[in-house]
Amino acid sequence: MAVETIGNGTGRRKNAVARVRLLSGSGKIIVNGKPAEEYFPRLALQTSLRQPLEVTNAAGRYDVVATVTGGGVAGQAGAVRHGIARALSQSDETMRPPLHKNGLLTRDPRMKERKKYGRKRARKGFQYSKR
Repeated sequence: MAVETIGNGTGRRKNAVARVRLLSGSGKIIVNGKPAEEYFPRLALQTSLRQPLEVTNAAGRYDVVATVTGGGVAGQAGAVRHGIARALSQSDETMRPPLHKNGLLTRDPRMKERKKYGRKRARKGFQYSKR
């Protein structure tokens, strides 16, 4: 039995990039071959993953298959969430307004600032000693 792809979306957050496929199904979310509950054990991250589906009332209609690379755990969860929102808006234009209203289609622009020369980190300098 062939599974029909409903939509595709690329999500990004910090240094994480997620490729998301939306399939017709029963609501399973699979990230890098594992169930989302196993890949993201923190409840807050699991809730944020499901947010685009709950906002559009599509929670039990689609299966989500995501491949995510780079970044940390929270960045990866944010990237998958962004990818799900983009895939939903691509599949059905009527889902776009609620997703946009909740800020789920906006890519989070916050990135780690690069380290500058003559400093320990991006902004922290070395300790000044008067004597």
